[in-house]
Amino acid sequence: MKVQNLLNRIFAFLAVLSGSIWLGSYAERMFISYQLFDIDMNMMPYLNQQNLSGILVTITPAVNTTFILYIFFIIAFTIFLLSSKISLRENGWLFIIAVIVYSTLPFETYLLTIDYKIISALNFSDVIDAEYVISLIKDRFTTLSSFPIIIFLSYCSLIYFLLFKPFTKIIQNEN
Repeated sequence: MKVQNLLNRIFAFLAVLSGSIWLGSYAERMFISYQLFDIDMNMMPYLNQQNLSGILVTITPAVNTTFILYIFFIIAFTIFLLSSKISLRENGWLFIIAVIVYSTLPFETYLLTIDYKIISALNFSDVIDAEYVISLIKDRFTTLSSFPIIIFLSYCSLIYFLLFKPFTKIIQNEN
């Protein structure tokens, strides 16, 4: 029982750690990526072919981090939910967290497919095709519109649920 409890705590810690680092890198990536375009999704005037590949290289760590840590977060959170003996009926906060995580999973998985193409173009090719990468970044913005902002704000709300644990059913012993 102690080993299972320790293992459960390890996966809970890994889920919280990877989720929080992912959320920070996701915010950083959104801030950097949105700076590349104006309101009409045209490239900013200061971007040209000479400096575009250098800017894309600076975005590469944020893209890699968000890709790897989101996958790690989903795996650690799922193992935590399956291995823990926490009742979702009695702990509404955990139920809400699970609903937010798993309802956004299909959309984020689709965005991860675009991210994989960006990672492949930036990391696994000798010459960076800046036009292709910019089109992928633009596609990521236009496909699901404001969903990355919505997912960011909903994951920020998870912090509240973890800290304050609302909707917890209190069981009283009747003697």
